[in-house]
Amino acid sequence: MSRKKKSRKNRPERKPEKNKNTKNIIIAIAVMLAVAAVVVALQLKKTSDSVSAVDDNSLRGGETGPPLSPAQFSDPFIAGAYQIAQDIPQVLDSLKCYCFCDSEPFNHKSLLSCYVGTHAAG
Repeated sequence: MSRKKKSRKNRPERKPEKNKNTKNIIIAIAVMLAVAAVVVALQLKKTSDSVSAVDDNSLRGGETGPPLSPAQFSDPFIAGAYQIAQDIPQVLDSLKCYCFCDSEPFNHKSLLSCYVGTHAAG
């Protein structure tokens, strides 16, 4: 027994390095999170400052015709698309159509123009 006691007394006391490293890692993570929060807050402020009220009429493509009735189409997918056009024509009229139908021979004004005729039915 004396041997164990003697060896313990002669050993230098070690302080665990693990706790010191863990503390440094936690501090580093906290600093990074704080910096990220500040950057996000500044970006949100910048975005909200640049948003202004927009006149709804300026978003309209100018299509004046109503969309065709979905009842005219037997394909449920196509009928569903025409139903959406009937439900929210102002939204579709504010969107550009990307099927290149805004030039000859169609001259569409907006996405709504595709649903005024059978163009959207394929």
